[in-house]
Amino acid sequence: MGVRARGVALWAGIGALAVTATVTIATAQGESAGPPAPSGFEEAVGQTVKDGFPGAVAYARRGDDEWRTAAGVADKATGEMARPEQRFRIASNTKAFVSTVLLQLEGEGRLSLDDSVEKWLPGVVQGNGNDGKAVTIRQLLNHTSGIYDPTTDASFFAPYLEGGDRDHVITPRAVIARSVRHEPEFGPGKGWSYSNTNYLLAGLVIEAVTHRSAPAEIDRRILAPLGLKDTSFPVTDPEVHGSHLHGYDLKGRDMTRFSPSYDWTAGAMISTVDDLARFERALFGGKLLRPDQRRELKTPVEFPDAPAYGLGVQRMEVPCATGEGKKADPLTAWETDGAGPGYTSVSLTTADGERQLVLAATVYDLAAELEGEAPVPRSKGLPKARTAALCD
Repeated sequence: MGVRARGVALWAGIGALAVTATVTIATAQGESAGPPAPSGFEEAVGQTVKDGFPGAVAYARRGDDEWRTAAGVADKATGEMARPEQRFRIASNTKAFVSTVLLQLEGEGRLSLDDSVEKWLPGVVQGNGNDGKAVTIRQLLNHTSGIYDPTTDASFFAPYLEGGDRDHVITPRAVIARSVRHEPEFGPGKGWSYSNTNYLLAGLVIEAVTHRSAPAEIDRRILAPLGLKDTSFPVTDPEVHGSHLHGYDLKGRDMTRFSPSYDWTAGAMISTVDDLARFERALFGGKLLRPDQRRELKTPVEFPDAPAYGLGVQRMEVPCATGEGKKADPLTAWETDGAGPGYTSVSLTTADGERQLVLAATVYDLAAELEGEAPVPRSKGLPKARTAALCD
């Protein structure tokens, strides 16, 4: 889900359950066993469970060597152990799939990122100071449109959290209608503000251009060619099917069943650490986009206090240290993340494409987030895993 795009920020500062067994599977160049996992990688994933996440799974890669690890339980009710191959809701990591499809369409000459929203979705963004003629597709993808995000309001989620109807359906167009009943946060291109509505509109643009559903187009262009068989895009189905991790709130309540309808192209997808890693390796490695479009993907906005956000991806500097414990030059990486009911995840790829980390853990408390409170346990697990996987 895209309540916020805060995966790394959420974890960076981020009390406790006992650590259960950690299982690590290593492969090297297709062999059944390989070199040992990077120092501290397994321990860092275990740390997240020690600090209060029921379960965590992770994937790390250095060159052709890959490692997978899991800690804690997949299901608190049954005690089933977490396993690296299990599915989870990837939330706002979905946005990178959506931006990829639109960039492919631009590369094919079927649209321009500087096209107005009005050109493809006439009459959809208008009223109360909203003007689709002034908003471009690029501004949707880099969150500079100024369009309001109603999923930041507690009342939006009342049917789910207060009424207890986890199957409740709110369509993407209904979310957009709520958005434009509100004045924009700022004029198009005049600031940066993360808004899930931007990516719902982006999904509708995909459909207007291709005359196919956005999930079908993502499957045709990305999932099928890359063989991402454990990745799916539910529209209204509230279940996570197949072997999966259960997600929880801070009180330990199971949040796994939750309608993805309102999140759609802003964050409805389900995947695994392996599939996410394969997608991002292809994305940043040039298999999915032409050079011009890859440059656009990685061109960040430039506003005071805004993150280095490109088109569905974010650039960040990873702090590393030398062997003597001294600080080394920061390592540049590209990041996507996701945070939604029950699940928090992050995916990082170094700028040279040689190293990756994908990590998911099974707490995200939406109600706490909406009340302005920390929605996940405080843990140093992610920073430690990030350093272990990406730094020397």
